Amino acid sequence: MSSANYVPETWNLTGSDAKETLSEVGSRRLLRDAFQRLRASDGFSHARSMAFLTALILVQGVIALVGLASALDEGRVSQAIVGILKDVFPGPAGTVLTDAVQQAHEAGAQQRSLALTLGVIGALVTGTTLLGQVERSMNRMYGNESDRPTLRKYARAFVLTISAGLLAVAAFFATTLGRGAATLWEDPAARDVWNIVRWPLAFVLLVGATVCIFRWSPRRHQPSWSWLTLGALLSVTLVLIVTIALGGIFSLSSNLGQTYGPLAGFVALLLWTVLTSIALLYGVAVAAQLEAVRAGVPAPRRPAQTAGVTPEPTRSEAPAPPAPARVAS
Repeated sequence: MSSANYVPETWNLTGSDAKETLSEVGSRRLLRDAFQRLRASDGFSHARSMAFLTALILVQGVIALVGLASALDEGRVSQAIVGILKDVFPGPAGTVLTDAVQQAHEAGAQQRSLALTLGVIGALVTGTTLLGQVERSMNRMYGNESDRPTLRKYARAFVLTISAGLLAVAAFFATTLGRGAATLWEDPAARDVWNIVRWPLAFVLLVGATVCIFRWSPRRHQPSWSWLTLGALLSVTLVLIVTIALGGIFSLSSNLGQTYGPLAGFVALLLWTVLTSIALLYGVAVAAQLEAVRAGVPAPRRPAQTAGVTPEPTRSEAPAPPAPARVAS
């Protein structure tokens, strides 16, 4: 149960308000209090649940991609997928997924079509479940103990899976289509231009997907897009740092995959998904804490006597309704 302090709903907040509030509270204190809010909302337990679902989506997505490439009978596409997976997933984690790609490409035509169908359906179902878990974790981060009704919750999660998911997939390919582009494009000039453009493009797409989740997932009125951008930028930056750091660690210990085989790959994949899930939720905690400071409730934890109780929703800085006109008798 969450003990994070309730964040009143605020209205008419913009990016300039976020900068002003950040300058008042200070970045160091904001990051410290956001970590306390993450702990108070049981964010690490939510991150573990999200990590399992994320790993499952990645496997299902690989199955769907390989099924599509095999259905088109394009060997170059499968080789590009292998290059992408080696680029993005650190060490043994990429080995596990690339082995699955190569084995699936050698399967029969009937199995390839089945892989495409099951991969797409499985990814949509798991993605919807993941976004439902994201809503739950974000509600707890804002001190709200209740989620939307089941049908509304998972209908919204399905829409976010398609919308924000497509942006995330596009960012995934933009980031990782480096080595894979060599097998798809024969023009060296095009490859050079793409290697420069793909990084800022992927960053923008990933921030856009994250802001969509921050904006539409919680069961509350959220501030403007510019206000939520700070937390989204922090989440994406932490995800990139985690990916690069794990890649460097596993590259230095090349014997790990040879010693433990597929087990090392699964451990690396789950470790990556856990850390990236924590990075996402920490960005949410920063956005929530910044709004809490602006609303006048900067304490990240509730008092002990009110822990687990969601206050009635209140609106901060809501425009006052006009007074009724008096009619002279």
